[in-house]
Amino acid sequence: MAFNILIVDDSRSMRSVIKKVIYMSGFKTDQCLEAANGREALELLSSHWVDIILSDINMPEMNGFEMLEALRKDSLLKSIPVVVISTEGREDRMREAVALGAKSFIKKPFLPEDIKRVLYEVIGVGDDGESGYDEGDGGSLDF
Repeated sequence: MAFNILIVDDSRSMRSVIKKVIYMSGFKTDQCLEAANGREALELLSSHWVDIILSDINMPEMNGFEMLEALRKDSLLKSIPVVVISTEGREDRMREAVALGAKSFIKKPFLPEDIKRVLYEVIGVGDDGESGYDEGDGGSLDF
């Protein structure tokens, strides 16, 4: 199973670094979308589904916290896990991100292993990148 990822950061170079680290980590991706701020991210989400969002905090137009608030208010989008990746490493900022719905926090600069570990934890996949869900079991559905 491959995952759709949205990277939200006002720095094009940082988005490229994060994207490259994701690919190098072996995390199975289908689409890797990019947005320069929260407003662009919300626009993308109106027409694309993603499995996880990786977002900076400090961005123009709509920052990461404002985006988290907007996601939380939307009945469909609030289920998308968000990981904050930021230079803001103060404990109170990390707590604020989690209080607004972020599932995890990665401080810049980060190691590639940090991204891989958090992606696997938040999405719930094993070290092999598989979700553990057997799509081909052919058995009956158990609701």
